Amino acid sequence: MGLFRNDPQTVRLESHDIDLNATRAPWSLWADGFGRLAIRAIQIIVVVAVAGGIIFAIQQLTVVTIPLVIALILACAFAPVMGWMRHRGVPSVLATVITLLTIVLILSGIGWLIVWAVQDQWDELYAQAQDGIADVIEWVQTLPFFDAVAQQLDDVIGTVTDFLTSAQFGSGALAGVGAVANFATGLVLMVTILFFFLKDGPQMWEFLLRPFRGESYLRAERIGDKTVTVLGSYVRGTATVAFVDAVGILIGLLILQVPLAIPLAVLVFLLAFIPIVGATVAGILAALVALVANGPVNALFVVAVVVLVNQLEGDFLQPVLMGRTMKLHAFVVLVALTVGTVLGGIVGAVLAVPITAAVWGAVTVWDGPNLPARWARAKHPAEA
Repeated sequence: MGLFRNDPQTVRLESHDIDLNATRAPWSLWADGFGRLAIRAIQIIVVVAVAGGIIFAIQQLTVVTIPLVIALILACAFAPVMGWMRHRGVPSVLATVITLLTIVLILSGIGWLIVWAVQDQWDELYAQAQDGIADVIEWVQTLPFFDAVAQQLDDVIGTVTDFLTSAQFGSGALAGVGAVANFATGLVLMVTILFFFLKDGPQMWEFLLRPFRGESYLRAERIGDKTVTVLGSYVRGTATVAFVDAVGILIGLLILQVPLAIPLAVLVFLLAFIPIVGATVAGILAALVALVANGPVNALFVVAVVVLVNQLEGDFLQPVLMGRTMKLHAFVVLVALTVGTVLGGIVGAVLAVPITAAVWGAVTVWDGPNLPARWARAKHPAEA
């Protein structure tokens, strides 16, 4: 036994095992549950830092990123039209010009309709607003605490007057001019990018897919097709729902003889692209106009019309027109709206939901055409 222990080869093996264990000892700290948790925490911190850097860069380049995203969404919405014209032999440039002219005509028609209706009914609404405000002031004067309210009104008027005559208001006006210039720049850039997306979108996507091979290429191709489908379905479905909402509310406002019915209906159409919040804001504005112009009873009828139209939209139109393409829980929509509003204001609120839907669509085809990523698969039959 002693000879065996003193064998040189055995000694070398034992020393080798000792060195190997000494080498592995520090790494064993990461092998237990707490070590794995620490590794995951470091990974999460890295991911959050990278995401924060990307968001910061996007916020610094909004003049480029926002037109780029809007152009991408519009290109996805009109992709079926472009495909239909290409299949019928229409040259790509001609199909792109026709599509762009259609978009410009639609947007110009909406703008002209708003301006015409406001100009046509502004004098009447102004006179009715004066009468309504006078009635409100007369009613306030009958309240027992009128003196305190009057003092507060005088303070507010004085504050507004001081602001309008201050240098801060002048700097704000200059900032407004700068915002208009940025908007014009972004609009021109968006139209230019949209032109190339419509004309050369498939070729541009194939160029981006060149670095991928095998399963990675197939996955990227699935994600691209799913993104185009989701974004296009969102825009077309939301536009259809918004149009039906606007027509329904327009009919109700015309029956109730509410001023500015057409601009309010157009506003309903535009705000419908902000889920949950948009319909509420549009209803409040319509009710306020009815309250100032026609009184509280008429305003209550307007509220009833808005609620009825929104119920029809939520229970019938959206499930039929959008189906499972936009299958997002209301909680997810609300969180996406909040984050989008904080990061990008109104534009962020409009873009948050379609971007979230596109991301979830990519997850649902990650491992196959109808096979979500492993972590996103339903674990119980009731969740499928």
